[in-house]
Amino acid sequence: MPGMAQRAKRSVSLPPQLAREIDQAAARDDTSFSGWLAETAARRLRLDAGRRAIAEWERDHGPLTATELADGLARARALLARKSGRRARVSA
Repeated sequence: MPGMAQRAKRSVSLPPQLAREIDQAAARDDTSFSGWLAETAARRLRLDAGRRAIAEWERDHGPLTATELADGLARARALLARKSGRRARVSA
C-alpha cells in the first residue's frame, strides 16, 4: 500500500520487569511498545555513530580541547532545549 512504512517483524525476549517498564514508558510517550523500542534503538544508534565520529576526528586531529568540549556541550543543551520545548538538563 502506498504511504505505509515498511516494518520488519521481530520477536524479542525480555525480563518481565523490563517489559513492564517499557510498557509504562510507551504509555507515558503515547506510543506502542514497538514504537518505543524502535525510537530508543534509533537514538542509541545515533549516539554510537556520534561517538565513533568523535573518536575518528580525535585520531586525525588530536583530543578535543576544553573550549571545544564546552562549545559542544552548549550546542547540545541548546538543541535539546529546542527539541523538548523546555530547558534541557544535561550533565557535564
